Amino acid sequence: MHGENMQTPCRKTPGWESNPGPSRCKATVLVVCVLGNRTLVWKNFDVCAKTIETANATVTTQLWRMFCDSPFLNATCDKYFMANNVTQIQGIPGITSGVLADNLFGNYYEKGDLIAKATLESVEDHDDPMTNANRYVLADITSFFTLLVGIYFPSVTGIMAGSNRSGDLRDAQKSIPIGTIAAITTTSTVYMSSVILFGACIEGVVLRDKFGEGVHGNLVIGTLAWPSPWVIVIGSFFSTCGAGLQSLTGAPRLLQAIAKDGIVPALRIFGHGKANGEPTWSLLLTACICESGILIASLDAVAPILSMFFLMCYMFVNLACALQTLLRTPNWRPRFKFYHWALSFLGMSLCLTLMFLCSWYYAIVAMGIAGSIYKYIEFAGAEKEWGDGIRGLSLSAARYALMRLEEGPPHTKNWRPQLLVLVSTDAEQNVEQPRLLSLTNQLKAGKGLTIVGTALGGTYLANYEQAQRADQALRKLMETEKVKGFCQVTVSSNLRDATSHLLQASGLGGLKHNAVLVSWPRNWKQGDEHQTWRNFIGTL
Repeated sequence: MHGENMQTPCRKTPGWESNPGPSRCKATVLVVCVLGNRTLVWKNFDVCAKTIETANATVTTQLWRMFCDSPFLNATCDKYFMANNVTQIQGIPGITSGVLADNLFGNYYEKGDLIAKATLESVEDHDDPMTNANRYVLADITSFFTLLVGIYFPSVTGIMAGSNRSGDLRDAQKSIPIGTIAAITTTSTVYMSSVILFGACIEGVVLRDKFGEGVHGNLVIGTLAWPSPWVIVIGSFFSTCGAGLQSLTGAPRLLQAIAKDGIVPALRIFGHGKANGEPTWSLLLTACICESGILIASLDAVAPILSMFFLMCYMFVNLACALQTLLRTPNWRPRFKFYHWALSFLGMSLCLTLMFLCSWYYAIVAMGIAGSIYKYIEFAGAEKEWGDGIRGLSLSAARYALMRLEEGPPHTKNWRPQLLVLVSTDAEQNVEQPRLLSLTNQLKAGKGLTIVGTALGGTYLANYEQAQRADQALRKLMETEKVKGFCQVTVSSNLRDATSHLLQASGLGGLKHNAVLVSWPRNWKQGDEHQTWRNFIGTL
């Protein structure tokens, strides 16, 4: 048990394995030292063996002294160390080794769990607590599928880079679809093939050893790189710089465009920049946000946050495209011949699902932020010529509902009081029967349809201003009395005809009044008010 893997040691260098002989070493794949089935942290010992044979005797190694109280063979040692063998396994056994079958399915760890080689035998004593845990490679975080998705997702972002810089493209309508699809296809092929090849070539304990503690702190891909591991280090550095510069190029311009449009008044200051159009203020804000992520100093913590905002961006882009297509907005004319609104809806659904899969609490916070921004824009934002997609959706839904109401007579259980409230106005266009709307609110308890109407005598062209003032007075009174509904003002040559027009034309389709509420005429017995009761009787 003391003599397994007995080799004459050579000076250990990361990525090197000793050959039998006093001084010969050869470059090879990474080697992992395993005690039983537990991966050892390979930094405080040079030989992966408990003892080695010399010309004179058997001597103990540095690994022996890590688990025993003295360097002698009769020392008191850790029970697990004495009960299990020390073995070396290749960290990168190759694609023909069959490790793909071991790595094919998920194997997730809790924080502090041992990174173990499942196929090796291990003698465990459950009554003996584990000592010297710092000698073994442990999981640094609790891992699960959705967490890994959140960490992986930021690597596949950036597909909006072409759209964000569409102003710099010669033919944006042609270049954006081709470039975006080509970029997605290329990166997806590279990433997925890398995942498959890693799982088919690299030992599972090495894949799960985040900091490379079991392989001398080596970078696995750097070991395979030619001619030097620095190729990967330098390449990763420049790739990171490129991705950062891409974000610092596209994001400030996008923020500057939003600020210039005046959609979010609080961002107007970021619309300013240099005379040549460089977004100075937007660039400073973007740099501060980036610095905040750097100061967190944990990619595992930052990645899910980045994933949320990227997914929110893609979700709303898909939602906007689907809504514009379904609403048949005149200025929405996509020229990509393979586009269909169902693709946008599918993309939106996938983004929303991924948000909650990655981190449901981050998803709720992100959606809360988005909802707050939308309500702020709705309250204080400037109106633009492209309109509001939600308002357009409401219009389409209202049209659909009105058409459905016309399909047949209403059932008795669906009947609701739909009142036409007739009021009159004085010379100043103030409502003369304001309490009538209080009665209306009490009769309907705030439900059903209410149309408040008034009639004016004369011609419409001559009395247009009076009609507008009467309309405003009706709206203000309805708001005061908390009456939900619509108001309508009609103008005709005389009040009786105007009232008749109001009775005939009010409402639309199934949303027409089925009852009329009119006040009793005041001073109807007096001789100078005879026209008032005549109009009242004519209305009845």
